[in-house]
Amino acid sequence: MSSTSLPIAAAHQSVDTEPQSIDAPLSAAAAFLILKVKDDEASLATVRDVLGSTDDLIKNVRVRTDVGLFTCNVGIAHRAWGAITAKPAPRELTPFKEVKGAKHTAIATEGDLLYHIRAESMGVIIEFERMVLEAFGDAVIPLDDVAGFRYFDGRDLLEFVDGTANPEGLELPAATIVGDEDPDYAGGSYVVIQKYLHDMAAWRSQSVETQESIVGRKKFDNTELPDATEGQKSHKTLCTIEDDEGEHAILRDNMPFAVPGRGEYGTYFIGYCRYLWVIEKMLERMFIGDPPPLHDRILDFSRATAGVTFFAPSRKFLSDLGDA
Repeated sequence: MSSTSLPIAAAHQSVDTEPQSIDAPLSAAAAFLILKVKDDEASLATVRDVLGSTDDLIKNVRVRTDVGLFTCNVGIAHRAWGAITAKPAPRELTPFKEVKGAKHTAIATEGDLLYHIRAESMGVIIEFERMVLEAFGDAVIPLDDVAGFRYFDGRDLLEFVDGTANPEGLELPAATIVGDEDPDYAGGSYVVIQKYLHDMAAWRSQSVETQESIVGRKKFDNTELPDATEGQKSHKTLCTIEDDEGEHAILRDNMPFAVPGRGEYGTYFIGYCRYLWVIEKMLERMFIGDPPPLHDRILDFSRATAGVTFFAPSRKFLSDLGDA
């Protein structure tokens, strides 16, 4: 290979493995659209075409808006992976694994496709969802559609700042983007979603000091509290995964959601990771406890009502589906 062709080859490699917008900044609004794919071949062909046109659909909305950030990440779950892609599943992609503790359960629910849409305006998101669902037609069945919003300075509805431990800089792609360990799916990311509903009355009946001990941070300024070395651990400590290689981070882009007229207040958890086992270990520590049965006390006030695992492949992988 000549010296002039080397940078060209490197450029092709980077284009082939360019991730979706995993690292997009926190937005004012978001939507989490979960779809089930019908199993007949006509529906699968439509799904491939729509997935292949993802970038075009994003551009069609982005060019019409002047409100800044607009991104969409698409994930495919294990059940539909082979039928849609005709390829083996990414190395760690499995259905969401239910975690049953002595008191609380991280339940597994249905879902074949995830659309994680972020923008500064909910109107833009609604327009994009309309276009996507119109393109799919009756090839899919919508299972859930949650609208998230930014609450004050990035807090959840329990009034604590969320996502404080997110990786930044070069640590972000290292923690979220698959690399040479699974070369056929380099540029992709594992995605886990969970939907939590909060018992706001019970939470607000707790003192601020008790709330802080449960979360592991100060409520006002977000300062970390010391980690417990034994006995009951805080949410922060249980969600910190460390081994001989150091700490393993994930990217959280959680959003609050609410329907006050129905008394529903919750947090939509979404975690992006390079290694799925990291989030699975977090959930095990939260729901089973470390040590068992000392579960994460935040679960006494937040009930998991959904759980699905997806893989968000590279942009080129998605676009190539339209040619399948």
